[in-house]
Amino acid sequence: MSTYIILINWTDQGIRTVKESPQRLATAKKVIESAGGKMTGFYLTMGRYDMIAIAEAPNDESVATIMLGLGSGGGIRTETLKAFTEDQYRDIIAKIQ
Repeated sequence: MSTYIILINWTDQGIRTVKESPQRLATAKKVIESAGGKMTGFYLTMGRYDMIAIAEAPNDESVATIMLGLGSGGGIRTETLKAFTEDQYRDIIAKIQ
């Protein structure tokens, strides 16, 4: 499975209904699990992003489908980064010619 870092901001609609956010988080976890993945971390943050999630998923297409579905609810905007482990990083760097 691949790892993804998801940077999340509330939309105007999302912040107006912020008290419903924990329920939306639980739903997001279920959506990720139903696609064969798992949310491995979640953080409320201060600064440029409101929240950060870390998830594992089988492939990029699954993550794209999940993020489009969650974003279509109108409460959040996301930016998703594919992450590589240290071992993967070392393998990638070793292949540079």
